[in-house]
Amino acid sequence: MGDRWQVAVDRGVCIGSGMCAAAAPHGFRLDTARQSHPVAPETDADERILAAAEGCPVEAITLTLAGSDEAVFPPEE
Repeated sequence: MGDRWQVAVDRGVCIGSGMCAAAAPHGFRLDTARQSHPVAPETDADERILAAAEGCPVEAITLTLAGSDEAVFPPEE
């Protein structure tokens, strides 16, 4: 069994660029206010969701291992 991730979007930071929804349409959607939301707050580890988080121009997306606070993205320094 692979890793599962908690996906969160800080809507106070999100600027609604839509890059996440374009990179991973199965993982993110924009609401009518153009704010991003994860399709599911917990998901299987997925390279496209990671790419969406990495590509967010304002780093509004965080990924952590489900069941822990261990950061997947952004990585802890």
